[in-house]
Amino acid sequence: QVQLVESGGGLVQAGGSLRLSCAASRTTSRINVMGWYRQAPGKQRELVAVISSGGVANYADSVKGRFTISRDNYKNTVYLQMNSLKPEDTAVYYCKAKTVFEYWGQGTQVTVSS
Repeated sequence: QVQLVESGGGLVQAGGSLRLSCAASRTTSRINVMGWYRQAPGKQRELVAVISSGGVANYADSVKGRFTISRDNYKNTVYLQMNSLKPEDTAVYYCKAKTVFEYWGQGTQVTVSS
């Protein structure tokens, strides 16, 4: 069982930055893949970025060059640094951990105003 708690969301103007954090209840060094997903109103949940236990990251095309995912296994935390935010980045952002099972956090709202 893994509990995930996201934080760091909020309201920001277009072009601004936010850093999301996802704190896990157990050591992340034993979690194969951790990732960030988002869901905008009326849309399906979509992948934003994932990072393997070895630190290999993959991003959605829409956020490449603007977002950076990282993980700190000592703090059992995964981060999503979001720069050059756009109104279309507005969504609820969810953290996911994948072991044999998948675990989701409760989500944090990110709102980007134009």
